[in-house]
Amino acid sequence: MLVTDSSLDWQSAQTIAAAACQYADQHHLRICAWVLDRHGNPLAMQRINNAPLPSTEIARGKAFTAVSFGFATHLWQSRLAEKPHLLSGLNVQEGVVMFGGGLPIRYNGELVGSIGVSGASEAQDQACAEAGIAAISELDQAR
Repeated sequence: MLVTDSSLDWQSAQTIAAAACQYADQHHLRICAWVLDRHGNPLAMQRINNAPLPSTEIARGKAFTAVSFGFATHLWQSRLAEKPHLLSGLNVQEGVVMFGGGLPIRYNGELVGSIGVSGASEAQDQACAEAGIAAISELDQAR
């Protein structure tokens, strides 16, 4: 048996990352944006000058978490509010980031990649990520 799936191409990933950074720049935010394919491989990364240094790896972690589990990173706290043992266990997993700024990217309902943004507040990071996805109008974002 063969498995076929769809994924973002590098051109779309570049457009998404650039749009997230353009939105951030317009709002005087200093962020880093990562875009991954559906398998968690990097396709694009852009960092605004003077973004906090840790934002690079945090953004990648948010993108990795969003594509790995298929839902937005800001939803973790509410989803695991009644399961603190799972929350504490997942928090120590390498590369898993469970706060706002990571969004899966879907096309016609199929997971095709993710974006992670870090460097501002959680709400601002998420707004930047949403702006990135909105730049490619045929893609869907899962909130």
